[in-house]
Amino acid sequence: MGRLDQKVMLVTGSGRGLGRSCAEMSAREGAKVVVVDINVENGEETIRLIKNAGGDAIFVRADVSNSSDIQAMVRAAEEKYGGLDCAINNAMRAPEFRPFAEVSEEDWDRSIAVNLKGVFLCMKYELQAMLRRGGGAIVSIGSGNEHGAAPGCTAYIAAKRGLLGLTAVAALEYGSKNIRVNAVGPGVMKTPAMRDTVEEHPKHIEFLKSLSPMERFADPAEVAAAAVWLCTNEASFVTGHTLVADGGASAGKVFKNVV
Repeated sequence: MGRLDQKVMLVTGSGRGLGRSCAEMSAREGAKVVVVDINVENGEETIRLIKNAGGDAIFVRADVSNSSDIQAMVRAAEEKYGGLDCAINNAMRAPEFRPFAEVSEEDWDRSIAVNLKGVFLCMKYELQAMLRRGGGAIVSIGSGNEHGAAPGCTAYIAAKRGLLGLTAVAALEYGSKNIRVNAVGPGVMKTPAMRDTVEEHPKHIEFLKSLSPMERFADPAEVAAAAVWLCTNEASFVTGHTLVADGGASAGKVFKNVV
């Protein structure tokens, strides 16, 4: 038996990268998985991988900044599998890497719509489904920079710090309802989104590697393991917490270059 045996897991942004790793790992742990992505081709590829490995999954196309899409996403989980037990909110919009004074209102609005409003909408309707279910676990994917900052990431960092507030408030309000709410703060990962960013900004690659004492990027599966663990009974007394999986980057920010 897997640690998520017979549980219903929903993962947004699971067409590739970290989201796909979370979906595949959840399926291996016995969950029935609702794969959610805005890109149909990527989402269907995740479904194929899960089913080829013997797992059970469905695909739902959704834009997380759209309330109707999110309601339909949650409804699909309930109609297909009878309820919703776990959710990993992973869908995100990458930073634009522009100086603060050069960030356009359009860039700001797009980032906040996905990275903050999108998480709010997902949590809102996931919580409603879990109340109907009698309990559950939600994990939202933040950033290893939630407790700091990074040049060129104005809207992204603002959204990810806001995600910490959403996580804390929901954990406080729904702990007595048998619903746990946590977050994961990843470091830099070897994902398609990161490869795209590095191609556009090649000078960042060595800098990004240098942020971690391990001096490497994470494999998405390393971060997925943390997110999935928070959904299992092994984390039954963990709520309102951000588990930072950043290879020690946050620990070393102050003193890394001193010695």
